[in-house]
Amino acid sequence: HMRPVALKISNLSSPKMSSRSFPYVFLGGGNAAGYAASEFLKLQGKGSDLAIITDEPVVSYERPALSKAYLAPTSPARLPGFHSCVGGGGERQTPDWYDTNEITYLTNTKVVSVDINLKTLTTSTDDIISYEQGLIIGTGARSVTLSDLKTPGDGLKGVYYLRNVTTADTLVKAIESKPAHAVVIGGGYIGLECSAMLSVNGIKTTMVFPESRVMERLLTPELAEFYESFYESKNIDMIKGD
Repeated sequence: HMRPVALKISNLSSPKMSSRSFPYVFLGGGNAAGYAASEFLKLQGKGSDLAIITDEPVVSYERPALSKAYLAPTSPARLPGFHSCVGGGGERQTPDWYDTNEITYLTNTKVVSVDINLKTLTTSTDDIISYEQGLIIGTGARSVTLSDLKTPGDGLKGVYYLRNVTTADTLVKAIESKPAHAVVIGGGYIGLECSAMLSVNGIKTTMVFPESRVMERLLTPELAEFYESFYESKNIDMIKGD
């Protein structure tokens, strides 16, 4: 479950002066950032016109790998192996790729507000970045937490979320400690993938989800029954409608 990332966008003018300026700025460091950079070069041809800003410590990567190969017990996926845009059959865009193409990629940089009149972005360290022609917002979504669902226990030890390589690394360490039992909240793609990888790691797993079947919005009852039976054969229990 994901929620859009909130960003304060204001029409109010600010007396601050910009410290850096680019014709185009892409705000966000998820999958979209890497693919946008590739397309920008094809259409624009001048990487120095583009800056990408993310609060993550690494450049864009194929996030779907986190719930599959990243959790594998043998030969797990690790960066730089799945940087964008390998998921779409394109070139693997490592930090050197952005440097070679003169694209400015600002990591560990959190934008807290945008002034659309002055065309400026303010970071958490009060640095100012301006865009001259266009701002592309691709901030994606954040994980829905237990607190968001008004469910107690969010601060307890052993509660994990999966959204980026940092949280994935935390989950990998938990898996390596060989817990006796894991509970996965969610019956969609990510819930199924995480449950499968936990099972592959030899951990007894139970899935809990409010729908009547897995991937209820996508699968027919017959298709869902096939997947549920297969998962149950792998010692993965399912608690539905809860």
